[in-house]
Formats: sequence, C-alpha cells, structure tokens
Amino acid sequence: MGLFARIAGIAAATTATPALAWAAYTSSTIFVPFGTSSPDYTSSISKKINPASNPPVCIDHAIRTIPLSKLKTTDQEELTRSFCQGVWSGAGFEIQRRYLARKYRALNERDDHLWDKIELKMSNYEVGTKIADHFEVVERNADKVTVRCGDSPLKQKPRPSDGLFSMEVTKDEKNATFHLKSMLFNSTPDGAGASPDMLPFWFDFLHKQYVKLWMETSVRRLLK
Repeated sequence: MGLFARIAGIAAATTATPALAWAAYTSSTIFVPFGTSSPDYTSSISKKINPASNPPVCIDHAIRTIPLSKLKTTDQEELTRSFCQGVWSGAGFEIQRRYLARKYRALNERDDHLWDKIELKMSNYEVGTKIADHFEVVERNADKVTVRCGDSPLKQKPRPSDGLFSMEVTKDEKNATFHLKSMLFNSTPDGAGASPDMLPFWFDFLHKQYVKLWMETSVRRLLK
C-alpha cells in the first residue's frame, strides 16, 4: 500500500496544478457510500482472497455517469472491456506502470505479465491476466472486471498488502454508470484488528485523487 500512496502523491502533484483546474476536471466523478455490508465485500471472490474477512484499511466506491448518447458504443461487453483497457493503458496508470516495469520486469517468472501500453490497450482482461507484477484479474464477466492488488500475483497466499479493485459498468435506458471500487486489507491473521485509522491521515485523500484520475483518463476515451 506504500507504493500506491507514493504513486498517488506523484500523480496528484503532476496533474492537479492548479488545484481548481484539477477539481473541475474530476468534478463528475463522485464517491458513494460503500462498506463491508456490500455484496462486493461478502462475495465468493472476496472470501477467497480474504478468508478471515479481515476489515479493510481502505474501502471506497467512485462513480461517473454518462448519457448513452455521448458514448461511442452502448454494447455492454465492449463498454466494460474498453473501460478496463482505458484504466490500464491510460495516463492514470502511466507513472505506476513505468515504476513497476523498472523495478520488477527483469525478474524471473514475469514474462507473461502485461507491461507495455499496447498490450494493456488490447487485452481482454480474462481471469488470470497479470499486470505489471502488481495486479491479477480474478473475476471477469460482461459488466465487471476485478483484480487482486497490493503485491505480486506470484504470492497467492494471504499477504499483508492485499486488496481487490474492480471496474464495472451498469446501464439503464438513458445512462451508463462507470464504477471503480477499492477494498484494501491485510489478509493475513495480523489483519484481524485493522482499521482505516492505521493509515496516515493523508492516504485517503491521495487515494481518492488517484481513483479520480484513473476514472477520468479512462472514461473520456469512450466519449464520441
């Protein structure tokens, strides 16, 4: 989670100047109530990754709603895939992608991970897809892609830095709503007593700015 905070700080500092411009750029992305009673936190995939149901140190849900008439496509599968592709190949992930590539790409057993922007832009993000030695797709359907985050996919057992991050698209007759949901936790026995108070006071703010950056740099690619 330390890496996530550092990258969030860099991203916010380099793209959020001046502050008013940043606020305007991200004003359409809002955070809605989200907690451990959510089906996402009690799902089978969450129980598999976090078998003891340890409490999160960070949990949030960002949404961005856009009229269907403003989107290049309204096909459910294509929207979900394109949204996911935009998150990972876009400017929001660029700093973190380069950092992870420099640090981990040359290590053993990373040849099948996605590292380059073109790969991230073209992938279908099927279950098992590994991204930059820090994320792995653990759930994939027509409206949602969920990745495990926090550490290398090579570490499959419970780990101190763990979590689930999902990209989801829901629709009604007029609008498509894009969702980014984050649940960060310590899935080892030591995480049983965790709470958001354990993180530095600035973490939540920077985390939310990073999520907004990912949302905006991805969704704007889907507009006509």
